[in-house]
Amino acid sequence: MKAVVFEQFNTFPTLKEVPEPTPGSGEVLLKVAGAGCCHSDVSVFQDYTPETGSHTKPPFILGHETTGWVEEVGPDVTGFKKGDAYIVYGPTGCGHCPHCVAGQENYCSSAATNKSLALGLGRDGGMAEYMTVPARNLVPLGDADPIGAAPLADAALTPYHAIRAAMPHLNGGGKYALVIGLGGLGQIAIQILHALTGATVIATDTKPEALAKAEAKGAIPVVSDEHQVENIRKITHGEGVDAAFDFVGVAPTIAAAQASGGPGSRVTVVGIAGGKAEYDWYSKPWEQELLGVYWGSIPELYDVANMYRHGQIETEIETYSLDNALDAYHKLVDNKLSARAVIVPHTKA
Repeated sequence: MKAVVFEQFNTFPTLKEVPEPTPGSGEVLLKVAGAGCCHSDVSVFQDYTPETGSHTKPPFILGHETTGWVEEVGPDVTGFKKGDAYIVYGPTGCGHCPHCVAGQENYCSSAATNKSLALGLGRDGGMAEYMTVPARNLVPLGDADPIGAAPLADAALTPYHAIRAAMPHLNGGGKYALVIGLGGLGQIAIQILHALTGATVIATDTKPEALAKAEAKGAIPVVSDEHQVENIRKITHGEGVDAAFDFVGVAPTIAAAQASGGPGSRVTVVGIAGGKAEYDWYSKPWEQELLGVYWGSIPELYDVANMYRHGQIETEIETYSLDNALDAYHKLVDNKLSARAVIVPHTKA
């Protein structure tokens, strides 16, 4: 079968023929419906080194945002019907620590010694015609469109996890939420905030087209410029936002999130750009929390799938055949995508 394989650090992936996998004990073979292209993939093949990428050691098949149809089940697997659609929970933990037992493999206690981070991040993923998945990592999609659902595995699960954790700050009337960075995750975050809270959502970015999309989703747009924080605080009548979500993660966006918050606010850094945060006693709001999050849990992916089925989350995608998958990654690297690229293996170029 064909697959997009990451073969060497600091090297673009290749499209090649590989053996079709066979499900082992406790696994299911999926016929891949869709596989999302994510910036995390770019970090793996463009930025990581053998030292920094020890959990994503090549070679392996990319694709950690995957949906598919049951094709075959392995030994000891029951309860799955051929042709049923599922979304894949990506993180792979040790399976027996308190976090993994609770479905929080994204926070596995043995992360430092695990061989992989996730399906598609250290272990073969879904950028192929078929993939094997641990049965417990499959979340049913019912009759929902599996191709449109593929990005939910990361681009919706990650903001959902961040927002759910910040809910105590957004419960009640007159609350304000700030979304910084209006790419795929930021646009979905706006939808999740509207679905879960009554907060007024403020959205900021440098791109006019991204701001227009956010406004169409019901957010108040604010241009990211030298007046950004001032304008955000005007919208909140000088009080500041109650929760800010930074989907970029560079030093200036983290600083803007901190400066836009009010006393007792929460700033959640979701973007993985590696920016440093600063603190001093005199200028930061009292009791403001600052934290980072990573991905989400299996129970949360069930929630995300339910929201998608009920129309509370919509994805904006561009589809590519597997033969054109590398073109999608080149566009992602060059920042030329206007929506999430989803590879659809069982379609013609």
